[in-house]
Amino acid sequence: MKASEDPKKLLVIEDDPGLQKQLRWSFDNYDVYVAGDRESALAQVRRYEPAVVTMDLGLPPDPDGASEGLATLQQILALAPDTKVIVLTGNQNHANALKAIELGAYDFHQKPYDPQMLGLIVERAFYLHSLQRENRNLQLTHWDSPISGIITRDPDMIKMCRNIERVATSDVTVMLLGESGTGKEVLARALHQLSDRKEGRFVAINCAAIPENLLESELFGYEKGAFTGAVKQTPGKIESAKGGTFFLDEVGDLPFQLQAKLLRFLQERVIERIGGRDEIPVDVRVVCATHQNLKKLIEEGRFREDLFYRLGEIVIKIPPLRSRIGDAILLAHHFKNKFCAKEGRHSMSFNQEALAAIEAHQWPGNVREMENCIKRAVIMAEGPQITASDLGLQDSEIPMEPMNLREVRDREECKALVRALAKVDGNIAKAAELLGVSRPTLYDLMNRHGLK
Repeated sequence: MKASEDPKKLLVIEDDPGLQKQLRWSFDNYDVYVAGDRESALAQVRRYEPAVVTMDLGLPPDPDGASEGLATLQQILALAPDTKVIVLTGNQNHANALKAIELGAYDFHQKPYDPQMLGLIVERAFYLHSLQRENRNLQLTHWDSPISGIITRDPDMIKMCRNIERVATSDVTVMLLGESGTGKEVLARALHQLSDRKEGRFVAINCAAIPENLLESELFGYEKGAFTGAVKQTPGKIESAKGGTFFLDEVGDLPFQLQAKLLRFLQERVIERIGGRDEIPVDVRVVCATHQNLKKLIEEGRFREDLFYRLGEIVIKIPPLRSRIGDAILLAHHFKNKFCAKEGRHSMSFNQEALAAIEAHQWPGNVREMENCIKRAVIMAEGPQITASDLGLQDSEIPMEPMNLREVRDREECKALVRALAKVDGNIAKAAELLGVSRPTLYDLMNRHGLK
């Protein structure tokens, strides 16, 4: 790839001129830069942006201690969080080496150094750095999901996004059904942005968040003097969305007596403000959403059947996170990167136990629960690795579905592909290595399962 054609830049931080020369000679296949103190080291990092750094912790003015070296390490990682820093330390400084690892160093090697062993460590550090850069480039291409704001590689979720794209240009009323935290408002906004009404307003109202005695005036507006406190004419949310999209969230909580008035608006596309007699035409696209079972509410007499069919001209079901193959780990990486940048905690990663816990958890709160969980872990984690205890998750069993042999093979092959891509955060080369196949074979498998 193009990234591998770039010159590999190595910075050697060492105050001993003899060791500087020896290390430069040992790594003559790289572009080697040298520095003897903190100031020159930081200048070299700013100027050349080396992928890998080897450094002695004993730097002036504290050549016999580690304070200057550890301070230099922290500043390097603050300037360039992806830099792989390899600490060179004496036999007596094992505690300082561990402290450096805790602060974010990639690895350490004892002095006197073994050229062959150190060469392998440096080579692997360059390889890891190139993988992370390739992964970042892949993330920037946004091929994971056809809709901005939706992060997924799950085939069912991608199919649902394609359905959103298809209906966006139409004016049909869309009903979004899904559990709390699955992203219903994100998809409603996507419908608006992909429609011909994107220049108009997107107006949202949550039926569960507004008291029943105020909801009618919020929806339809009111005339001056319609009731005590109505000191001026006030348009409602539906009217204010004219020319755009009106999003009716948690429509299952809409009071029964208001359902008839909403039904009339959907049929006639006119409203009457409270206290008014004039019919006001409103040209607006209506999208609604709920986490409730509306058919059960209809059976219980709490929701009008005719309103259900009027609202659900197109019904789109959003799968819960627990059924989206590989998306839990994919989203965990996304939120980890987001909150690490926000909190200034660079070079953090999940250990294997944490990844296993994320994959096993059922996520009853879906993406919202995931976001809160990862945010808490990033803030509370003591070291550079996020552990299962930082996440506060408990393992849970994932039920298996019965299916015939061909379905089992295809399903499990697809699961393995998606999970491998999620585990390596989207890196094709690493996923191929993890699955034990060549990159061309991996691309063929991805094409066969519709993952590309």
